[in-house]
Amino acid sequence: MPRCVHTTECVPTHRELDEITYQRIADATLDELAEFFENLGDSGLCHRDFDVNFTGDVLTVRVGGGGGVYVVNKQTPNKQIWLSSPKSGPKRYDIIRGCWRYSHDGSTLHDLLSREFSAGLGTSVDFSTLEHSRIATDEDSWA
Repeated sequence: MPRCVHTTECVPTHRELDEITYQRIADATLDELAEFFENLGDSGLCHRDFDVNFTGDVLTVRVGGGGGVYVVNKQTPNKQIWLSSPKSGPKRYDIIRGCWRYSHDGSTLHDLLSREFSAGLGTSVDFSTLEHSRIATDEDSWA
């Protein structure tokens, strides 16, 4: 699979991905997000009602304390990941240049989650260390 090196050469877009590659990337993304949220919940930074549930292809994060519910799920027919955010509403993310991007404004799934959770918790929460959070480079094993 081609890799991005901050040029127009990049990993396939969602329309070019074969089913197996999409499943691998989407599953890895959801698994990492679930683990990240579990660790965040255990960090002591979150409300006592903070809860993470990952069943099938659906990750649900109840923020607690009136913070609402985030839902992240695979949309296999479209080769997308969908996010429902209590702060910014619904978004559909495609794999573009190695990361999950919202085609309407170019923002990434991980950047949006970082901004919203940082604002909600009043401290820096950084999702950018997770796979598929940024443009892939030659050093990225997942590209």
